[in-house]
Amino acid sequence: MTQDQPHTSPEIVETFFTRASGDYAFSRWGRPIAPVCFGVEDATLQIVKGAIEACVAIAGHEIAETDPELGSNLMVFFFSEWDELRDVPRLGDMIPDLDAKVTTLKARDAHQYRAFRFDDDGAIKACFTFVRMSEAMQEVPADVIALSQAVQAMLLWSDTAFSQDSPLAVASEGTVVRPDVANLLRAAYDPILPVAARDASHALRLYARLIAAQ
Repeated sequence: MTQDQPHTSPEIVETFFTRASGDYAFSRWGRPIAPVCFGVEDATLQIVKGAIEACVAIAGHEIAETDPELGSNLMVFFFSEWDELRDVPRLGDMIPDLDAKVTTLKARDAHQYRAFRFDDDGAIKACFTFVRMSEAMQEVPADVIALSQAVQAMLLWSDTAFSQDSPLAVASEGTVVRPDVANLLRAAYDPILPVAARDASHALRLYARLIAAQ
């Protein structure tokens, strides 16, 4: 992680939401975020909630105690092994083909996975975040893990967006959201823009707002 802000162009903005398949897919939350966290102690719980609140504040979005439809709509799970997910009550109702997904994640030795649900307008209405605390992950500070997961739950980013580079940076005050990512979050939640888009021309509108904010 560094605090350098790379040059931004419409093409760079587009890559943040262009999936490995080549499809452009953008979506943001269309309702206040009501988070809940499982598998951590109270001290860590506060770190996770603080990270989510920080990202919501950057985006200019809203956070709530409960969601009227779902109760909690951002669920964050911490665990040691993927197999543990098979024992979580009703999780199979929320994650289709849970057994097959667990098998795939084990085969990839994955450390994280997110599943989104969308409303009729294409906006995010729920996000399920799973973090496997392997030995390697246990060496990472809790605030870094929490902030990274919070950023990635705020938008439907490309599945390759942060595969090489962290969304975080190191600043004088500690670990923060990378400046270019924070600016993109703000632009993405501009109320003038649609809550969801499947055409790459949307990236030009995001870029225009980034430039206007400078």
